[in-house]
Amino acid sequence: MSKINRVIAEIKKILRDDTRGLTIQELSKLTKVSRITAAMALARLEGASVIDVRVIGNCKLHYLKKELLKDER
Repeated sequence: MSKINRVIAEIKKILRDDTRGLTIQELSKLTKVSRITAAMALARLEGASVIDVRVIGNCKLHYLKKELLKDER
């Protein structure tokens, strides 16, 4: 499994457990990767319509889509 795929899997698990929305910086700390790597993984997830992004000021909060939360629980 490549590094980016590992990070994507970790981010999906984190967002499934924490539904309050997390920033790129918070996710990079939790996955122990750089902000750039976390941003790349989030861009892939957003492109695949797996996550929702909410912009508040200069922060972006990332959430797992509600349909996926229901299906995986």
